[in-house]
Amino acid sequence: MLLVEDGTLGEDRWRHLEDDEAVPEDPAITVSLARWLKTRDTLRTHNGKLGLRLPNNAAPEEIAPDLDRLDLIVLNFPKFTDGRAYSQARLLRDRFGYKGELRATGDVLRDQLLFMRRCGFNSFVVGERAVAEEWGKAFGEVDVFYQKAADGTPWVMRQRLGKPN
Repeated sequence: MLLVEDGTLGEDRWRHLEDDEAVPEDPAITVSLARWLKTRDTLRTHNGKLGLRLPNNAAPEEIAPDLDRLDLIVLNFPKFTDGRAYSQARLLRDRFGYKGELRATGDVLRDQLLFMRRCGFNSFVVGERAVAEEWGKAFGEVDVFYQKAADGTPWVMRQRLGKPN
């Protein structure tokens, strides 16, 4: 799988641990929510970057007190018609002020990239078809927005009034 990050294709630098896998000295690891809740105090002492895989049926409130320690939160789209991760992203960015990386994984479609970014995602796990379809261009296909969003892009009313977002 490939990673679209800031509109360009890259490689995933994170190691995604299984629940029974020992914590290595890798510089960047992710763990499941279940593992985080069981071993939070131990994981907080990890010397490298720490990420969390949050299932789309979990409430972001569960991890709000820990956001300062998390460098990455991975939100899952099990199928493209399941939009719960959009809501999670908005809550994490707007209500809880999360500043780290939000990554979309699962059934991520090119047509949804721009809307995912508007909700606060800044990286996306995509299939090999992303290269041929030039997924990075999806972010520039729309440049005028009617609603304020988590990505900070100026929206129409603010532009008309000459005010910053």
